[in-house]
Amino acid sequence: MISSFVSLITTWSFALSVFLHPMHVSVTEIEFDEKDKALQIMTRLFIDDAELTMSNHFKRPQLDILNIQSGLTVDQMMTEYLKTHLGITLDNKSQAINYLGHEKEGDVFILYLEVTNVKKWKTIQVSNDVFMETHDDQSNLVHVTVRGQVKSMRLTKGSSVDKLTFDSK
Repeated sequence: MISSFVSLITTWSFALSVFLHPMHVSVTEIEFDEKDKALQIMTRLFIDDAELTMSNHFKRPQLDILNIQSGLTVDQMMTEYLKTHLGITLDNKSQAINYLGHEKEGDVFILYLEVTNVKKWKTIQVSNDVFMETHDDQSNLVHVTVRGQVKSMRLTKGSSVDKLTFDSK
């Protein structure tokens, strides 16, 4: 009786710890706007993960990303950081990603980016290792929408680059 009770408590404790363990995930949505010849990109990142990563990346211990007293702004930090942690290639041609800005929604930053002057393309390759230097279990989900068709990829520390192919029309 006691052993089954201990087993139940142990199982329940494990389940609770898994439930309470923080998720390390970002979600990036890329939509091809044929009319504007642009990729419109929106990335959602947890603020606490951004704060920890930016603190390490910019060597600023005790960084309060929501109340930066001096130096770089959130937009300046994200612009510099994303240059080396987010990349897009269309048909094997690297694309320049323009950082447009961010907004805060609850405990998430929403970053807005864009690739302009996009010609017709068939294959998109996304490289996204955002926050992977901070969290080994980081997953970066990427959803790409072209002419109403959505395809997705999950990028992780061991596999932070993937390709999707869309029919050209």
